[in-house]
Formats: sequence, structure tokens, C-alpha cells
Amino acid sequence: MEPPYDGEAATADTAAQSETPEQKLASRWSFLVTQRYQHLLDKLTPHILHRWIAVCALGFIYAVRVYFVEGFYVVSYALGIYLLNLLIGFLSPQVDPIELDGPTLPTLASDEFRPFLRRVPEFKFWYSITKAVCIAFVMTFFEVFDVPVFWPILLFYWFVLFTLTMRRQIHHMIKYKYVPFSFGKKSYGQRRQASEENTALVRD
Repeated sequence: MEPPYDGEAATADTAAQSETPEQKLASRWSFLVTQRYQHLLDKLTPHILHRWIAVCALGFIYAVRVYFVEGFYVVSYALGIYLLNLLIGFLSPQVDPIELDGPTLPTLASDEFRPFLRRVPEFKFWYSITKAVCIAFVMTFFEVFDVPVFWPILLFYWFVLFTLTMRRQIHHMIKYKYVPFSFGKKSYGQRRQASEENTALVRD
């Protein structure tokens, strides 16, 4: 009895057989590069301080480059707007409190503390900033992106936008009583439990 005909499998086999040796080599090389790159990102994940020092150094190099070239202000403005959007995502909760039903804070001593879940995680925040700064730095070597503009207007507008956005974000944080930073894993009721254990030891 012949097995049922699988159209997708047959198409995949035909495509694999139709690949030339050069295409197979290119696919294998692309897979190896992607694998190595992902392995490098995995190794960088726990080194938070070193990653942020590196991205600050990249930002400083970009600023020095723009200062000496005296141009590419539109690129810098676009970079600033992108970084502002990333910052808002980093400071915002993953789920908007407006969409939640009922209280989210612990109400009992046995309730476990849940850390703040960001819309943009820390590593993605850092990775996106790094890519954006690198891309902007490469763009400064192409004259086509050097659009003549009166840069004080862009700088003033960016500061106004930053002030209004952060003011709205801080108001949102105060209104829904959340803090976008967690320092370790906490648990409510630990002090009460410890005091009860000490009392029991004294009675014994």
C-alpha cells in the first residue's frame, strides 16, 4: 500500500534537490553565522554593566563624530526620537493597568511579590539602542543623509517632546502606583514570619 501523497514534503524535497552547491554552501554559512551571533548575544546577556558601558562609549563616539563633521542633524534627531520611544517602552508595564481587572498588588501576607514586567525588556532595550547608534554612525559617512537644517530648532523641539512625554509617563506611574525598577525578589510577610519563629524559640 502506497503512503498518502504529501504535497508540502514533496515540494520541500524538490526545492532541496534543486539547490546548487553554491546555494547550499551559502545557506550553511548563513546558518553558522546566525548561530554564532546568537551565541554571542547569549553570552553578553548577564553582563549588564559592561553592556551599558559599551553602549555609552558608542554614543560618545557618535556625538564626537557629529560634532567634528558639523552635520547629520536630521539623523541625530531621528535617533533621539527612536531612543525616546524605546525609553517609554522600557518604563511602561507590559500590560496597561487600565486594561487590568481588579487589584494587582498583594493583599495578603502570603502573596508573593511579582517584579515589574516591562513592555521592552532590558536586553532588548540595550540591543535596540546599540543597533540604532551603530546604524546612525554608519549613516554619517554618506553625504546623502546630511540634510541642511537649522539644528537648534530640532534640539529645542526634541527637548519639548522629551519633557511632555516624560511628564505624561511620570503622571501615569503616580496614578497607577507602579515603579519601573525591581531590586531582587521580595516576599511580603517575611518579617512577620521571622518574628513569629523567634517568639516560638523563646517560648521553647
